[in-house]
Amino acid sequence: MNKIIVPIDFSEYSEYALKVAAKLAKKNNAELLALHMLEMSEVMFTAGGEEPQKVIYFLKLAEQQFEDFLKKDYLQDLKVTPIVKHFKVFSEVNDIAQKYDADLIVMGSHGASGVKEFFIGSNTERVVRYADIPVLVVKNDLPQVSFEVVAYACDFSEESIETYLKAVSMFDKMGSRLYLIYVNLPNDKFKNALEMERLAVNFLTKAEGNLNRMENVYYTSDYTIEDGILNSSIKIGADLIAIPTHGRKGLSHFFQGSVGEDVANHSTLPVITFKI
Repeated sequence: MNKIIVPIDFSEYSEYALKVAAKLAKKNNAELLALHMLEMSEVMFTAGGEEPQKVIYFLKLAEQQFEDFLKKDYLQDLKVTPIVKHFKVFSEVNDIAQKYDADLIVMGSHGASGVKEFFIGSNTERVVRYADIPVLVVKNDLPQVSFEVVAYACDFSEESIETYLKAVSMFDKMGSRLYLIYVNLPNDKFKNALEMERLAVNFLTKAEGNLNRMENVYYTSDYTIEDGILNSSIKIGADLIAIPTHGRKGLSHFFQGSVGEDVANHSTLPVITFKI
């Protein structure tokens, strides 16, 4: 992990994200890309808008505020690159990630409090939708970011193998213990114990060529996928929940509808998404 992007809007939630990103950057000797997108309407940059001098004043004021915000003790000894964009277009976060060859985006979120819902029109949802790299979402001030135990929601589909391997690579480097969580539902998707084990065996054989992680496969039954993920994460003592997504296409396979939304909203744990 060489470069980490953190969108900043001066809220306490973006500072939570900045602190987490700083800890990850120190652990990985990574560069921190602090991104601020100004709340300035397009009319201010047109001939019929504000006077040029006034526009320049507001730009300089915002840049100074951003510079002051980044004067944190926990950012000392880190390479921090401030980036200011003149419009708040969250699809641009992915463009910046590609331009700078970033490895991770870290964002703060209100979760279910303060905004309508996590994946309904929120800034974080927009970033997750367009991002080609993992997005780590935090809602609290995390004292540690060791992520020793990770709950990885998995449906054992072949299309998710590549994404799974990317997650494995990241968490192995962190020294994390990765649990594969499979949620069995009481409907037409219900599977008995043998069927679930066959799915896991086929998946791991195709993904890694061995069954070394079979001992870390965790099967659970619940009324909804999100409840199964949340309850399993508590039982295994997870520090982080990981979910594969299709981005603009919605969530992967049985991660249809509001699963990612509900997990991120109702989880007290940080959540990281991986694009399929």
